[in-house]
Amino acid sequence: MRRTDRLFDLIQILRDGRLHRASEISERLGVSIRTIWRDMNTLMASGLPVEGERGVGYILRAPITLPPMILNAVELEALRLGLRLASEGGDPALAKAARALAKRIAAVTPAPTQDPGDLFAFPGPLDNRAPKHLPMLRRAIKAHERVTITYIDPRGTESHRDIRPLALEKHAKISTLAAFCEVRGDFRSFRVDRIVAVSATGERFPDEPGRGLLDYHARLQAETLRQQS
Repeated sequence: MRRTDRLFDLIQILRDGRLHRASEISERLGVSIRTIWRDMNTLMASGLPVEGERGVGYILRAPITLPPMILNAVELEALRLGLRLASEGGDPALAKAARALAKRIAAVTPAPTQDPGDLFAFPGPLDNRAPKHLPMLRRAIKAHERVTITYIDPRGTESHRDIRPLALEKHAKISTLAAFCEVRGDFRSFRVDRIVAVSATGERFPDEPGRGLLDYHARLQAETLRQQS
């Protein structure tokens, strides 16, 4: 049995609120008493309201109300994004708890194919048109699919761009789309609330040097260093 599965089973055993001796639990799970001692120390160190000691037994002092859940891929991405946002927030205690929870989830779930922060953006007061386009943009980012967007620039000029969508990012209250513009032959950052239409092309774009997300971030870092020098 994997340790993560065993820890989960331990929590299920303790949820009845009764005192359980390590010898009893070890027999039920088919492991040594020393293993149960170590696992109980892990649960207590993680912040669960487990009390007890060797030779006495262990008890869960407060109920854990979250039932076992099976999450689909989108739900798991949403959970990861929420934890990421909490971990970057201004509340130190909440941020620490979010990072700890993220580690636990990472230990028992498949690794994400891409940073959830690159796939999601939250609509804010200035993003009143964003929700309609975000699902298609997320799909295109995952599938490496070119899209055509209709974009309104700050002067009110409308343009049509064939782009390679690379990432959705959040800056204060504004969501932006990082992309490689096929017309300009260069990287561009588009405000999502200024995108008025998105059309799928059905054409996948290959991973090419100088046109990917890592290259985009390297460009931004180089520009930041140049401005600071």
